[in-house]
Amino acid sequence: MRRGFDGLVARAAALTERATPAVLGITGSPGAGKSTLAAALARAVPCAVHVPMDGFHLADVVLDALGRRNAKGAEDTFDVGGYVALLRRLRAGTDDVVYAPAFERELEQPIAGAIAVPRGTRLVVTEGNYLLLQRGRWPEVATLLDEVWFCAPDPAVRRERLIARHVAFGKPPAAAEAWVAAVDDPNAALIEATRDRADLVLGPDVLDDVPL
Repeated sequence: MRRGFDGLVARAAALTERATPAVLGITGSPGAGKSTLAAALARAVPCAVHVPMDGFHLADVVLDALGRRNAKGAEDTFDVGGYVALLRRLRAGTDDVVYAPAFERELEQPIAGAIAVPRGTRLVVTEGNYLLLQRGRWPEVATLLDEVWFCAPDPAVRRERLIARHVAFGKPPAAAEAWVAAVDDPNAALIEATRDRADLVLGPDVLDDVPL
């Protein structure tokens, strides 16, 4: 059995043997490396496309109306129903093309129709924080995923990387640390509690082998 990233590519490629498109979920806490892994897999597996859950962030105008702008990234700040509907369309594989939303970090806003998933796609790699959450409408997501892998890097490294990401996208260092403590840390605790539901848990030894 191949180890490291090559082993993950082989396992993901095996999912494409089913008759209809396969959907692989990548989950883990904020800053765990989900996007990096999903993008690398989509590059390595033929006929694969990366479709992040983050495209279903509610826009700031909606979060303002709900009074949830300061909790952006929490489980209730996403359009779960829209995400479920998209996953169903992607699994069916009957449309000539499905246009999925993306999340633009520089704007901190979702962008509709930013990712084209053409007919003939054999693997959709989707990643997000709450793929294994068992409340609200989130359980519907897990039923539409062929496998779910949980990214579990070193917690201290993950948190440092998360703070650095907030700083890179415009938050002053003190504000970044405050945001992580107030928003990301509670979300991470909720997400970590879902790891036992994953088909595969990826530790630092595997995640450090993922190409950027």
